Order: sequence, then C-alpha cells, then structure tokens
Amino acid sequence: MANLISAFWRDAKFGIRLLRVLRLFSDLKPDEPRTIADDFEAVVDVNPDKIAFVFEGRNVTYREFDARANRVANWGLSRGLEAGDVVALDLENCTDFPAIWFGLSKVGVATALINTNLEGEGLAHCIGIVDAKVIIAGGEQAVRVKKCLAEADLELPLWDIDGKHGQDFSRGLKRERASRPDRAIRAHLQGKDIALFIYTSGTTGLPKAAKITHMKLRGTGRTAKALVRLNSNDRVYNTLPLYHITGGGLGLVGPLSVGATIILRRKFSATEFWEDVANSDATLFVYIGELCRYLLSASDHPKQTNHHLRAGYGNGLRGEVWRPFVERFQVPTMRELYGSTEGNVTFLNLDGTIGAIGQMPPWMGSKIGMELVKFDVVEERPIRGEDGFCIRADIDEPGEVLGKITDVGRQSFSGYHDKKATEAKILTDVFEAGDKWFRTGDLVRRDADNYVYFVDRIGDTFRWKGENVATNEVSDVISKYPGVELANVYGVEVSGFEGRAGMAAITVGSDFSIRWFAAHLRDRLPPYAVPLFIRIQPEAETTGTFKFRKVELVKQGFDLSQTDDPIWFLEPGSDQFVEFDAVMRRRLDAGEYRL
Repeated sequence: MANLISAFWRDAKFGIRLLRVLRLFSDLKPDEPRTIADDFEAVVDVNPDKIAFVFEGRNVTYREFDARANRVANWGLSRGLEAGDVVALDLENCTDFPAIWFGLSKVGVATALINTNLEGEGLAHCIGIVDAKVIIAGGEQAVRVKKCLAEADLELPLWDIDGKHGQDFSRGLKRERASRPDRAIRAHLQGKDIALFIYTSGTTGLPKAAKITHMKLRGTGRTAKALVRLNSNDRVYNTLPLYHITGGGLGLVGPLSVGATIILRRKFSATEFWEDVANSDATLFVYIGELCRYLLSASDHPKQTNHHLRAGYGNGLRGEVWRPFVERFQVPTMRELYGSTEGNVTFLNLDGTIGAIGQMPPWMGSKIGMELVKFDVVEERPIRGEDGFCIRADIDEPGEVLGKITDVGRQSFSGYHDKKATEAKILTDVFEAGDKWFRTGDLVRRDADNYVYFVDRIGDTFRWKGENVATNEVSDVISKYPGVELANVYGVEVSGFEGRAGMAAITVGSDFSIRWFAAHLRDRLPPYAVPLFIRIQPEAETTGTFKFRKVELVKQGFDLSQTDDPIWFLEPGSDQFVEFDAVMRRRLDAGEYRL
C-alpha cells in the first residue's frame, strides 16, 4: 500500500509540473503571426541597458545587440535579400553570430548555421542543400569557404567578417542604419515559417538541414525557462557551439528571451572552464554530456567549487558522470532534457532523478503524443503485431521513442530541406490506419517507477551471440575503470561469425592498467556485452558538439594496417587482454578461435 501511495504522489507531482510546462507553450501555434524577432525586440525594449553578452572582455548591452542586428537587417535589404531567402553563416562563437541571424530574421531571411569544423565536400554539401544566396564567414572558416567555393565551382557571394577573403562584411555594416527596419517586411510571417536551418551532426554520412521554425525556436527558449526557471537575473555561461540546438537554442535563445546575460566563450576549454565560471559570477551553465565528462576527467582546479552556479542544464548527461560531477564540483542542480534538433519529442527531467531523461506515466503517451514501441535491432525497424500495427514496449524493455505528428503546436514536424530525408523519419500506420509518427532513431526504456532512460542510438546498438548490446551501457561500465578518460563503443564484423563483436576505442590516463580491465568488465557485464577488442587512442575523435565519431573506427575495426594505435584482444581462454598481433589476426580469420 505504501508503495502505491508513493507512486501515486510521484506521478501526481509530475503531472502538476508538466501542466505548468505545457502552459508555457500553449500560445505557440503554426499560424501565430509572431516571430523570434518579435520576442527579442520586446526584451530589448524592456531591458535596453542590460548586459546581453560578456565576450572576451567586452560587455554588449541589449540596445547595442539590437543595433548591430538592425544593421545586418538593413544590409540584407540593400543586397536584395527577401523574405524566404537563405543566408549561410560559418562563424565561430562571437556576438556577431546571434546578431547576424537575429538581424536577418527581422526581414524574414532564414540563416543556415554551418558547423565550423566542416570543409571540402561536407561544407559544399551544407551550403548547397539550402540554396543559400549568400555566405557570411570569418577567420579560418572564411579561408575554408573560399577554397570550397573554388573547388566546388559554386558561384556564391562570400562576405568575410574580417574582409580578408571576401567582401568586407564589417565595413559593409558600418554604412547601414542602426534603426529597426519596418516590421511590415515580416508581417506576413507565421510560426510555421523557417527561422534557421540547423544541421544534424554528420556522425554517419553527410549532414541534413533541419528546418527550425519560428515556433520551434521560440519553444526552445521556453524549454530552457521550464528546466531551470531561467530569469532576467541569471548569468548563463555558454561554451557550446552556437550552430547547435543546445548551444544556440537552450544556451542562447533561452537567456535572450528572458533578458538574462550570456557569458559567451569562443570554444570550450576544460582547463579554463572553472576560472571563467567563477570570475564571471555565472549562475547557470549549458552542457552537452561529454562536456561534463571532460571536466570530470580533468585535473582539479582551485576554483572548481568557488562559484555561484545554481544549476546546469542540457542533454546527454549519463548517470555514471552525473553523481560524481555534482559531488566533486558542488553544482546544486542538473536539469537534463531529451530532444532532437528537428523532432517533436521532448522529455524533461523536472525532479533531478540521476540518469533519467524524464518521466512517462502510462497516461502521458495518449495525452501528449509520445510512445515507446518494440524494436528489432537487426532489421532496424519497429516490430509489428499480427494486425500490422506497432506494439508498445514493456517496462524496462528498450524501445524506439516516437512522436505523433499533427499540425498543431509542438507536435508538428517540419522535417528537413531534403524531402526524402523528411519522409524517411515518418512512420505511418503505427497504432491506427493513416496515423503518422516521427521516428527519433533513439532507444529508451521506462522503468517500473515511470522514469525514462536513454539506451542508445539506433545503429549503435548491435547484436552479438544472439543478444542486443547497447553501446552506451557498455561505455558506462568501461568509464568506471580507473584511468579510463573516454570510451567510444561500437560493433565490428568478425569473419565467420554472425552479428558484430564489441570493440571500444578509449583514451586513458597515466594510472590506467590493462591488467585488471577484463576482470572489471566481466564482473559488470553479461558475457556477450564484454568487448573483444580495445583500441587505445591518444585523443578521442569527436564532432563539434562532442559526439563520438564512429564511422571510420567501424571501418578500420581491428585491422592493424589501418592504425598505429595499440589494439588489445580478449583472447579466448585468457583472463586478461593481450596485445593483438598479426598471428592472432591470421588465427581469427582462419576460424581457429571459438569466440
């Protein structure tokens, strides 16, 4: 009886919190004639002399930020840009980054936020798929863009912030008026119109350009408010790339929507993080899970607890990092959410349960259009019953999370600029004929207390010895071994065997010893989940948003000719990993090992 009462009150409290959150989004509609520019201008009018940004020793007020954006808007008009056009932006974090896309939004022009790490084919692809009319870049990115345009034979005006590799953007702005352009220019825009293009990370193939509507962007700002009660007194430390939805949405749109101050850094630095946070009197910071892992792996800093942080908020924080992070750095609260750049599914961890991405009582699916369905990891598709419809996942069973697609509010799905890519993310006839659901591509599980936990990306989970292996769960165990700093787990093909064997690329510290590693894994993982191969890398390969790159690692596998990194093998019959060599490779290829 006590357990039932406890469960009732837990779900009731969650329901009350959820209702408060949903009220924040109640006025967001596809046909609402209000844009992100309207929201920002309203904040500027209330807080003109408030500090909007602290960046590299300089304070920028909301009035100054708006004036810079107005110059950008007027620059766009003088160059013949019209509502519906697209401008590509390839620029490192700086105050001009938001001023440019905010300014362009004032006249209905959408901005495509290019990943600053791209060059060559990937860069040309991102510029081309959105039909950009102009590209604005700066620094090293301007060099790459100029080279890319020449190699890809793209005839596109390049405006360089510094004026070294294209037309001088900064000089061009000085000739423009700092007053706001007439709102009538964007008066026809609605919530469903595109404000930004934000690209998927490109860990598997070329990036896709996700459409970020004004409605979604405004909603992203409100999500930040809902997570941490973000308000105008907050000072938000943001070291994430602004071309990403977490850094540029939660960490930028969120604070600007409430009149808060953003302490902006050009790039993340684990060694300077706590110095910055303490010296700037930051009250909040925005994170990606791996950022927290990097900080946890770094050496102690004298100011790591001498700060005024009341919370961190973001996504991707795994349970094995969460608890030691808050204990070591004395951050009172961490608020985790789950969502994708383009999707219509969001989970919010509103009570701080460690490791969870949120809650999902049984009534929630039908009320807000989210469901977990059984999934076949080999075929990489949801399992359907005899009636042809999908089957809801059981308690503690990993399932793909789906979001019902409607034309109303947060359940709408704008998709990508590429129609085929959009169609590939839509699942039809899920629970009834003709219904449409957004496929997140993620496996999550719900426990008996209705808390939801991220399991893995579809494609990362692999099958070995007839069992499903979730790479994130294996990574969690590996990361708890002394000396392991980062662990990237994936499956590799072994000749003569079905499925894929586990392999992990790890970076290690001076205190790492391979001697007891196998025992550590075997004590904590089922036999089929213990990796057969360990590759020790001097440095992990990640995307600009700290996601591990796996494509090349999977291709290289345990082929010694493809890398100079040492590879270790859990040889059958051995109680520890041994260094993999050509003899072992020949025996493996000949089928002499019983794996």
